Amino acid sequence: MKWVRKLTAFSGSQKGSKGIVAIWVLAALLMGWLAPSASDYATSVNESGLPEDSVSLKADEKIKEYFPEDNGIPALLVFNKKGEFTETDFATIDQVSKKLIEAELEGVKVVVPFHQMPPQAKATFLSENNTTLILPVSLKENLERSTINDTIKKIGQLAKKELKGQEEVKLAITGPAGIVADMIGIFARADIVLLLGTIGLIFILLILIYRSPLLALVPLLGAGLVYEVVNKSIGIFGSAGMKIEAQSTSIMSILLFAALTDYSLFIVARFKEELKQVENKFTAMKRAMEEVTEPILFSGGTVLAAMLVLFAAIYEPYRNFAPVFSIALVLILLGGLTLLPALYVLFGRKAFWPSLPKVDDEAPAKVAIWSRLGNMVVKNPVKSGVFVLIPLVAIALNTVNITYSFNLIKSFPDDIQSRQGYEILEKNFSPGELAPTTLIVESDSEIGKEELQALRSEILDMDGVEQVNPDFALHADSYFSKDKNAAKLEIVFAGNPYDQKTFDQLNEIRIQGGELKQDAGLEGANFYYAGETAKQAEVREVNDRDTWVVVLLTTVVIMVLLGMQTKSLIAPIYMMATIILSYFTALGAGFFIFDQFFGYSEISYRIPLYTFIFLVALGVDYNIMLISRIKEEARNHSIKEAISLGLSHTGGVISSAGIILAATFAVLITQPIMELFMFGFTVAIGVLIDTFLIRTILVPAIMVKLGKYSLWPRKVK
Repeated sequence: MKWVRKLTAFSGSQKGSKGIVAIWVLAALLMGWLAPSASDYATSVNESGLPEDSVSLKADEKIKEYFPEDNGIPALLVFNKKGEFTETDFATIDQVSKKLIEAELEGVKVVVPFHQMPPQAKATFLSENNTTLILPVSLKENLERSTINDTIKKIGQLAKKELKGQEEVKLAITGPAGIVADMIGIFARADIVLLLGTIGLIFILLILIYRSPLLALVPLLGAGLVYEVVNKSIGIFGSAGMKIEAQSTSIMSILLFAALTDYSLFIVARFKEELKQVENKFTAMKRAMEEVTEPILFSGGTVLAAMLVLFAAIYEPYRNFAPVFSIALVLILLGGLTLLPALYVLFGRKAFWPSLPKVDDEAPAKVAIWSRLGNMVVKNPVKSGVFVLIPLVAIALNTVNITYSFNLIKSFPDDIQSRQGYEILEKNFSPGELAPTTLIVESDSEIGKEELQALRSEILDMDGVEQVNPDFALHADSYFSKDKNAAKLEIVFAGNPYDQKTFDQLNEIRIQGGELKQDAGLEGANFYYAGETAKQAEVREVNDRDTWVVVLLTTVVIMVLLGMQTKSLIAPIYMMATIILSYFTALGAGFFIFDQFFGYSEISYRIPLYTFIFLVALGVDYNIMLISRIKEEARNHSIKEAISLGLSHTGGVISSAGIILAATFAVLITQPIMELFMFGFTVAIGVLIDTFLIRTILVPAIMVKLGKYSLWPRKVK
């Protein structure tokens, strides 16, 4: 802690401030010139994200081993019209198939030779209502995402060229390859809008708060320099092989500007207080940083600790957040403790123009509302606490009604072609046909058709199963491996392949696997289940495990840090309990609004964990700032007076910081990905609850009731 105080003192000194600013500017310029950007290596993790030993991934390996021709990244060309397909339409699709094969596109592995098929075979690609036709194309494995995007564009251009004159037939490309291509386009457009929107919103809010152009520009200048260093640092790690998920870079930019703006507000508030006490601006900054260094350090430390806990996750999208945000937060914290005080002290009193702080300025601080609130809570702690607690608990109980979605494509905007194609298929084909589950049967000896036909019959009798292909009573040699020691069946469920009910039905088939083998005469065989339903069923299990592990570890780690900061055994308990309450309240309120006002009956399964990590870690910040000031006031006042004075002094700055933090996360609602929209909205609600209800009323009310034990074993009056 001593070396941190020395560093911040140096940053605010006459000699150190210029050197610190020069170092940050030089670092930003050199890295901006020489280092790659994080976006150069950012990708949407289109793999399952499951551990390597997952059973569904083992099934994929078995498919590669026994049925190598099935490998590749599927792209589904969905042709749809209002009326029924005619012979002319079939002839057009024939031309599309022929041209795609003749084009020999670099990224394409196989195009279904639709134009060479007999009419009976072509009919299998057509929906029962004769309005929708699927033309499957398989892209090569392990393609770069840019190559996938280029290949999908070329496929679309070739197909649409043949569709000219057939205006009734519309084309949309979906499937895993189509989804990857759309994700690239979505984030390419979204990131710059997000960054500019965040900067613009923060500037407007700072102008409204300070009514000073320099005080609004200085934190943005500092954040801009830190952003360049952070962005390029992550890019360097990306070039070395670190995985970077596109969503993490979007949220990282939000967190960076919000956190540095919050730190700026705390520094400025204390700097202004000290400028009214001493003439020398360097002395004023030194005294200001002596008081705010510890809360800023612990504030950033709690967020960093929460991000490091994500390394304990086994689900890759969660674990990928850990290195990106850990790198970012170390640099954000360093910028907050060095660059910001250096910038402010160089501007000095001029930063506050047109209202310059003067020594011995007796003008009363504008904290009347917070003084009154502090006095009210101190006089009526039970009424104040209950007034806040009851509605928060009631809203938090709505979390039991939340249902979760495991269908990523439903998070896409309505006008994205991969979603449009998926919904056309969903409307015109049986739900289970969208993504059948592949069962690989592996044996040490040759497998007979009779056993497989018996197995097919047993599975058809299972709950939720609509069809099992093929019918081995007919010719089905293509469903056997070359040595006949393995075979595959396609299980079509009656429900949507991404519904949790379908996951349960597949898990029941897995559980009954021993009996199925015995009844079919396949006792020595091994079963492997592959496909979207199998993967998402495992994702659900892994997500449940990670949520519990990360939530418990984060709670313990943050409570330890709070104990170190407050030097109390009691304070961390009620601080953490109230933050967790605000988390559940935000989740319950968010789902109520999504369901009742936006018509979303499900939210992404990733929202609870993402929201917990950010909301709990960030929510603790304001409690740290409040408790730090109460501790300071408790040196000379009774605990009740210290609570009232602490709330009075921090009320304006913390509320301003909370509004800015909530507003910056709310910028995510402009994003085209529904998951980001819901995440940003929920975090914004939670920050506002924490800022205006938890920190201002509930925590002070608890402290008043606990009295001298509120910071036990720390001695207070």
